[in-house]
Formats: sequence, structure tokens, C-alpha cells
Amino acid sequence: MDSARSELCFLSATELLDHYRRRALSPVEVVDAVLTQIERLDPHLHAFLTVTAEEARRQALEAEYAYAHGEHRPLLGVPVSIKDVTPVAGVRWTSGSLLWKDRVATEDAPVVERLRAAGAIILGKTNTPELGWKGDSGNRLIGPTSNPWKLDRTAGGSSGGAAAAVAAGMGPLAQGTDGAGSIRIPASFCGIVGFKPSFGRVPYYPPSAVELLAHVGPMTRTVADAALMLSVMAGPDPRDRHSLPLECSDGEALERDLAGARVAWLGRVGDVPVDPEVAAIARRAVAVFEDLGCSVEELVEPLEDPYPVLDILWSVAMAAVHRDDLDAVRDLLDPGRLTVIEHGLRWRGVDVGWALAERNRYVDRLRQRLERFDFVVSPTTPVTAFAAGADHPGQIAGYPTTYLSWTPFTYPFNISGQPAISVPCGWTQEGLPVGLQIVGRWRADASVLRAAAAFERARPWSHQRPPLASGGETG
Repeated sequence: MDSARSELCFLSATELLDHYRRRALSPVEVVDAVLTQIERLDPHLHAFLTVTAEEARRQALEAEYAYAHGEHRPLLGVPVSIKDVTPVAGVRWTSGSLLWKDRVATEDAPVVERLRAAGAIILGKTNTPELGWKGDSGNRLIGPTSNPWKLDRTAGGSSGGAAAAVAAGMGPLAQGTDGAGSIRIPASFCGIVGFKPSFGRVPYYPPSAVELLAHVGPMTRTVADAALMLSVMAGPDPRDRHSLPLECSDGEALERDLAGARVAWLGRVGDVPVDPEVAAIARRAVAVFEDLGCSVEELVEPLEDPYPVLDILWSVAMAAVHRDDLDAVRDLLDPGRLTVIEHGLRWRGVDVGWALAERNRYVDRLRQRLERFDFVVSPTTPVTAFAAGADHPGQIAGYPTTYLSWTPFTYPFNISGQPAISVPCGWTQEGLPVGLQIVGRWRADASVLRAAAAFERARPWSHQRPPLASGGETG
């Protein structure tokens, strides 16, 4: 691909829309460039399970016609990918599993309906582990998604295909889901923006197996794009009884400063250690908030780790999917997920009842611990990207990890439902991205986007490109 067409692949959605409105670029030209980028890079990355190239080109022609006739919609002509746990009518919908490898969706999820109505062009379905069960996006259909910064490392999970696609210029926007960190983990590992909105801010239908933990959100290269995409996806829908009224940020709100905001620096959760290089990069980044006029206070005592609650709720939910057919499908399941299912089968009803009640108590303790702060800032993950295809890091500084226990900065805020965003805050000596997580008050989504935008202005990152995208060494 020539350099001019390659540059098209790294324009943000807001930049594309500006070019389209001025008739300086055509949606057809952009979609052709992005599809060429997918054809060139995805054999190395495995970010997509399905590419809908013919349909994308048809939508691009429709968008070009619409602009020629003076029509404007919020995402008209902007390419977007959809995570393959989310149905798109007429497109293969595998949920990352051999069980559903030939399933075709008969209807759009609400979020897909809204993206279509806004004029977005759907490129295809991105890779995910089986039912989004882990922090790597490997499955038995196409294997793991590789990290664009270093191909032998994971892109993260469970929205790893989405993150790799955005990072590598295979579409500026991607839809992700997050039940324990599945938007923020791959965003951190791939050096992009990943926003988990407040629980219910974006309707989730069909419901996740881990319904009361699961969120839908945007994955982008800039905060402005995340805010724009959220404004399209958010709002109530009767198919999701938890869905909330619309509340999100506009472009003007993103420009407001943070002077006077109270920020808590969270350096550790429970007993899980943090890689020293990750800790140092994130700790330097939090100093930016002082430069922005915020007061920053370090939480000296580690935050309480709610992993015992998460472990019960997650494993029981995975087991419940196969309550009536486990023996029949056992050989088709991801072996790691089968282990989690068998773990979930051992819990009793009274244990699940305890976990639900303890979740409420934990959220109240969390509220009391953090209520005097406007934002909580932490590393997004305690490590950078581990080996592609591994279910989890295995250990962090000698501390053994399990399928979810290794990511203690993310899942507390699935349990509480608070909005949380991961933004790039630096790169290691090895060239791997490090994410900074910014968590807001209950349902204060616009404030989180505003804080992330202020950090982005102070520490811009969108000029950073993975070596793979520019033809360099990938390791």
C-alpha cells in the first residue's frame, strides 16, 4: 500500500467526517484503503473472524451518494468493526466458539442498529475468545489475535480483535464488550482508547452470559472518537431492562479543564503485584493531573480485591450456559473455559447468594473509600501484553495468576458499574504500550471522557504507530 493510502487508515473518525463534509475525501476511497489494510495485515494479526468487504463497499457507495446530496449523519461513511459476540443481521455470529461456527444472525443488536442508523460502515466481526471468557482473544476457530506492536504477544481480551484492528489502522472505530476488563485490557495492550461506560449506558442485547457485569463500549484511537461513538450507541432500549437514559459528552464538554478536580492514585489492588516498569510509567503519568490543576492523593492502603465475588459469579455464569448440554458439547469447548465451567459447577446456590450479597456490600465499601474523589487513576493492567495464546500471564513478579485474578484494576469497576477508560500513557523499553485507567463517579461518563481528553491534550499518543502498520520489525 502506498503511503498516502496508508495515512487514510490512521485518520480519526472526526477527521474523516471533516474531510467528507468538505468533499476532500470519499467514503469509497477510505473504505478501499481500510479493506486493503485488512487484506495486508490481518493474516499476521487474526483480528477479524469475518470481513464483510462487499457489503462495506456497498455502504460506502451509499454514503458517497448521501454526501453528494447534502445528507449528514453522525458517523456517515466512517468504518467500524463489531465484536463477534454481538449479532449483525445476515453475518456469521460465532461468539468465538466451534459450537456456533456456522451460525448466522437474524437481527442486529441495538448497538448495531444505532451505528447503522448513524451511517457507519460495518467492516466485519472481530475476534474474541469463546463467549469472551478470558483476557486473550484466542479460540479454536482461528487462534489468538496477535499484538500489532509485537506479534508474539497477545492483543488482550476479550475484545482483542477490536483493539488490534484499531491499533493497526484497520478501521478507526470498534465496538467492544467488557465483563471484567475486556475493553480496557486490550486497549491498554494495544495502545488505544477503550471506554467502559456506566453499566447500562449502552444497551446490551442479546444479554451476556455474565449479564450483571457486562458493558458495551467504544474502542478508538482518540478520546473525541470515543465520545462521538458513545453518543451514537448510548440510550435506553426495551430489550435491555438495565439500559439508562442518554448521558454522554459532546465536543465542547471535552474541552473543559480539570482545575480543582480531586484525583486518587491507586497503585495496587489486593495482593497482586505490579510490574515495576508498568508502575513507574503509570506513576509518572498521573503527575500530569497535577499539571492540569488537580489535587492528587495516593491511596496508601491497597484497594480491597473483590476476586472471590467475581470468581463465583463468572464461573457459575459460564457453567449455566451448558447446564443442559455439557456432556454433548464438551469436546467442542475451549479447554480453558471448560475448566472454568467445571469450577463453576462446584459452587452451591448458597455460595451464589453470598456472592450477590457480598457484591452489594463491596460496592458500598468502595463508595465510602472513594467518595471524596472525582477520579481514581491507576495502571489499567499490572503487566504489559503476555504471550499470545496464553489464557493469562501465569505469574506476575512470582505471584501466581488465574484466568481473571491477574487484572485486579479493571474488574472492581465492573462489579460497581462505574465508568472507566483506558488511555495510552507510555511505552516500555521493549516497545509495548502501557495503559492508564481513569475511573469516574457513579454514572459520570461525561466527566471521565473530559478527564481523558485533558490527559490526551497533555500527553498525545495518536501519532504512535505499531511497527507492523509501517512495515517494520514486529518481533
